[in-house]
Amino acid sequence: MRLATWNVNSAKAREPRLLGWLDDRAPDVVCLQETKLSDEAFAETFAAPLAERGYAVAHHGEGRWNGVAVLSRVGLDDVTEGLPGGPGYPHQEARAVTATCGGLRVTSVYVPNGRDPADPHYAYKLEWLAALRERVEAAGPDAAVVAGDFNIAPADADVYSVEAFAESTHVTPPEREALAALQKVGLHDVVRDRWPEERAFTYWDYRGGAFHQDRGMRIDLVLVGEPVAQRRAAVWVDRQARKGTGPSDHAPVILDLDEAPDGDLGPVVPPPSLGRTRKR
Repeated sequence: MRLATWNVNSAKAREPRLLGWLDDRAPDVVCLQETKLSDEAFAETFAAPLAERGYAVAHHGEGRWNGVAVLSRVGLDDVTEGLPGGPGYPHQEARAVTATCGGLRVTSVYVPNGRDPADPHYAYKLEWLAALRERVEAAGPDAAVVAGDFNIAPADADVYSVEAFAESTHVTPPEREALAALQKVGLHDVVRDRWPEERAFTYWDYRGGAFHQDRGMRIDLVLVGEPVAQRRAAVWVDRQARKGTGPSDHAPVILDLDEAPDGDLGPVVPPPSLGRTRKR
């Protein structure tokens, strides 16, 4: 089984790239974030082409903002939208959707940004993460896959420059502690399990040549329960999907379970441009 997560930063804007990527990489289960479409608009654009590719869809959207989805070619049952009983801002936003796919309980998440440590949105972010942790713990972590844009770099090695983020969110101790608490219920960060020291970013700002200079962050994560982690055959960042015309500012993260059809690639495929620049 091939699992993937991708913040597409507007599914409509990324339609040809998303469909082409599905054809190229052939994932069995996909978690999408920032679709920025209502359920009706997502179905209008994607229902037919996704069905042609064999995907069942659970989409939870609200129009211009947020929006998450799970696509599956291995079954899709028991769909839950949002985090029942969780916090809102002020209402519950379209930031999580969960479904059972191929025997796994898959949750696509788009964690609140937080904006600034002094902003009320930051407190909301911490509350939202606590609600996610409670839900995963209550359901049991063994079959859990929680994947998406966490808007948190787990460690200093997950940002290109610690100094550059010293005054911002994504790296503050409370955020990292909230993420660590989620993992402590029994979830593994499969990228760091496989590649404990390698440079592997998933997000690069559009501005200032950040992508080509590899000035990025690792904020898109795949967290899985122990039995799922034991099935890992390969895990890698699909940097190719960040290249070219009109990309998302995020790259997909791909996890192969049981077998690795492309080999044990990674951690980043292809290697960052920065490495080639330095070699020259």
